[in-house]
Amino acid sequence: MFVGTGSDVGKSVIAAAFCRILKQDGYTPAPFKAQNMALNSFATPEGFEIGRAQAVQAEAAGIPCHTDMNPLLLKPSADTICQVVLNGKSIGNQHAIDYFTSNNKEVLRKEVCSAFDRLNARYNPIVLEGAGSISEINLRQVDLVNMSMAAHAQAAVILVADIDRGGVFASVYGSILLLTEEERKLVKGILINKFRGDLRLFESGVKMLEDLCGIPVIGVVPYFRDIHIEEEDSVMLHTKNRTAKVGKVNIAVVLLQHMSNFTDFNPLEHDERIHLFYTNEANDLTLADIVIVPGTKNTLADLQMLRKTGMAQAIIQHQTAGKTVLGICGGYQMLGNDLHDPECIESELKHLPGLNLLPISTTLEGDKITRQVQFCFLGSKKKFVGYEIHNGRTDILAKVEMLNELENGQKDGCFVGNCYGTYIHGILDNTDFVDFLLKPYIAKTENRQAFDYFKFKEEQFDKLADHVRAHVNMDLLYKMIKPQTINEH
Repeated sequence: MFVGTGSDVGKSVIAAAFCRILKQDGYTPAPFKAQNMALNSFATPEGFEIGRAQAVQAEAAGIPCHTDMNPLLLKPSADTICQVVLNGKSIGNQHAIDYFTSNNKEVLRKEVCSAFDRLNARYNPIVLEGAGSISEINLRQVDLVNMSMAAHAQAAVILVADIDRGGVFASVYGSILLLTEEERKLVKGILINKFRGDLRLFESGVKMLEDLCGIPVIGVVPYFRDIHIEEEDSVMLHTKNRTAKVGKVNIAVVLLQHMSNFTDFNPLEHDERIHLFYTNEANDLTLADIVIVPGTKNTLADLQMLRKTGMAQAIIQHQTAGKTVLGICGGYQMLGNDLHDPECIESELKHLPGLNLLPISTTLEGDKITRQVQFCFLGSKKKFVGYEIHNGRTDILAKVEMLNELENGQKDGCFVGNCYGTYIHGILDNTDFVDFLLKPYIAKTENRQAFDYFKFKEEQFDKLADHVRAHVNMDLLYKMIKPQTINEH
């Protein structure tokens, strides 16, 4: 189990690395995170919802994702309100104070432990991930994801610390010191992550940490920039491009306040024909060839903000100027005539006019749709893959060209001229669809190759595994795994 001295220390990526390493070494690993808080989610093959990070880790392990890998998902819809997704299905919204202080914790604890037990019976070994810091002592009694889960799983716990942010000695020693005696017994190793510079300079630091904590340092993993693994959530958006670039097709993603599933755009970041940038400034859209309005956890609130900031008018002007606009999921809904939320599923806003670029009307009601899909676009017979996660029913109000046909014969999305909308996340993973979007701007893409995102991801998992394996004492790590796990294998 990989736990952290804090948030964003690299636990998710390290867990993905070991999912791939264990797979390479002949095991059948699976990822597990009892409780995840993220707006980035994914649909399982059975049509349920889990955190995107565990879907990525399952991909690294070479297995289909399942709700047992992330039985509890919290999706923030406001500063103090989250949608609670249990075993892949929403059970409603809760205020943070109610979630953490209510009496339902033992019910949820039973659910997440049962999910782990089911997963543990099918795969070997399980690569668990904690959340945030293991030393939030004020939340110890309601912890479902860190040391209480480690105790249930009897996991060999590895404490991950980010040396790049500084204070690594204090954060490691303090984290261990604040654990109870029983919790400390579970911590078998320390992993220092994101090291910059000459590793030899930290050799004395390794010994100091081991002397202080009485726990071995299993590795010091250098910082990397040339390996690309999908980030867990929008905490990484601050590192993305913010300006256009001459000589490539400029694609602007509208930076929404409640933006979700921003990993939709990862394939575009690595396509040499494209320069992708994110913006919430209306003037920036004049520099773009293609504008994408992404998904959101609060569609009406984000649409209202687009109007207040002038972004809504800038998107309309972009389309009127003959340039391309694409809306995905909540962004697709915004491009229509109007949006209705009569049951206040997302917020207190019950109705707003849309951008009126597509003749559709959306009402948020009923159960959330979560499913993986195969589809053909624009009459093509070639099948592509993606997934849907959305509330709402969208009605087509006029005769219009449909964008996609699903394998069950249902239609998805529509387009008018140079404005396109779809509910399908992952549509940009498919090279043919990206080629279609870029076709009007072909002069900027000459002599540059199309990009195969699926092949790229596999290469990145292998590069990540090689990088981590080279800087971790794997013999020591395997000795930490329970003997019965190795024997069962």
